[in-house]
Amino acid sequence: MDPLRLDMGGIASSLDCRFLHDGDRIVRVQETVTDQLRDQIQTCMVQRQNLEAIFDSVTDGILAADLQLRIINLNRAASELVGIGRLRAVGSSCLDVLQLNAEADTLGRALSEHREVSGLSFTLDIRDDDPRQLLATTRVLRDDDGQSHGIVLVLRDVTELEAMRDQLVSRRGIQGIIGRNRGMQEIYDLVEQLADSDATVLVLGESGTGKELVAAAVHHGSERRDGPFVKVNCAALSESLLESELFGHVKGSFTGAVRDKVGRFELADGGTVFLDEIGDLSPQVQVKLLRVLQEREIERVGGTETIAVDCRIIAATNQDLLQAIAAGGFREDLYYRLNVMPIEVPPLRQRRDDIPLLVDHFVDLFRTRTGRPIRYVDDEALQLLTNYSWPGNVRELENAIEHAFIRCRGEVILARCLPPQLSLPATPAAETLETPTTEPDRDEKAAVLRALEETRWNRREAALRLDMHRTTLWRKMREFGLG
Repeated sequence: MDPLRLDMGGIASSLDCRFLHDGDRIVRVQETVTDQLRDQIQTCMVQRQNLEAIFDSVTDGILAADLQLRIINLNRAASELVGIGRLRAVGSSCLDVLQLNAEADTLGRALSEHREVSGLSFTLDIRDDDPRQLLATTRVLRDDDGQSHGIVLVLRDVTELEAMRDQLVSRRGIQGIIGRNRGMQEIYDLVEQLADSDATVLVLGESGTGKELVAAAVHHGSERRDGPFVKVNCAALSESLLESELFGHVKGSFTGAVRDKVGRFELADGGTVFLDEIGDLSPQVQVKLLRVLQEREIERVGGTETIAVDCRIIAATNQDLLQAIAAGGFREDLYYRLNVMPIEVPPLRQRRDDIPLLVDHFVDLFRTRTGRPIRYVDDEALQLLTNYSWPGNVRELENAIEHAFIRCRGEVILARCLPPQLSLPATPAAETLETPTTEPDRDEKAAVLRALEETRWNRREAALRLDMHRTTLWRKMREFGLG
């Protein structure tokens, strides 16, 4: 055999072995690289899952978009806020999803211009019956070279927070009562505290201050809200008629009683009876009312049957009942039965800071009622309204705005449209400034003021410090012009 062929065959055989050896090593290297790559991929997948879990666990909504404002990702909170699932949201315009205008809305402009903003408030009205108040913060996504690649939008839902702030810090009103004044805030607190109570309430205040509104608020805020709210004006009826109205009568009990009649206490079963002007009750009716409060039962006029009644009693008066007791015109035991929870409604002159709010309310009311295009009151007219002493309180203010609606021919109420008495100089009797007092009066006023200031104007605590009833303290505050 050819030696060269033998040599070539040996070389070939040697190369084959070497190639097989190197190939095996390459395979092993490839397997090692594949294992490392697989581990890295698995590690990345775990890290991605962890990041996505963290992303979705954030309570604020996070939305990422490209430079064309197309959504590229959003977390679960953002998806719930905008009401769209992730699959539907990705690729959509974030302006459309958030119902923003790139030119008219501040946040829309900021997104379109790729500007960073912090804590920008806007309303998201995805659901008609549940608009959400949101705070938006934007941040631009940049690479290491500072080039922009997208934008991140963080959304915080502050709807409940704003609602609580309105209720606890600056409530404008409750159940039809309007006012931000400190005294009105105390009334709102009392109304809320009475929500789970069936206690008898005595509402005190001058005529026209809104005592009936307070009584209605107590009723509608209580567990009896679904029951009737029955109103009785004790000063509008004679003694015999009032007794029949309250307790009912049986047929033939008096001339004109042609049939049995159910009284207001029975009609209010499961609800509330509001007794306005309670100070005008006759002694005979006072005795019968005391029985209702003590025994929760009545007898109809001319009848002998005892009827159980289930109703809450709220009474109101513009009189000083303690003075009436001293004069023998009102029963002391009835007073203490009625005065379980007193609520004192301040006169309008002691809460002048509420006048602009009330004016706006009545302007809106009469604009709706009359269809007139009147929108607001000018500065001069508002100054007259604020400076006036309002002896008729909120009722007189309402009448003044109605008067202005009749006279006003434009869109703005001017000073000349208001009732003429508002432009007259205030008389000494109408002034709320301090009047001349004797030395003992000045000492008492100083003591009352000091107690109020030390208790941060908590009338209950101040009355305890002064060893007087809250009604007496309220009367002293009126005398001394302390609002």
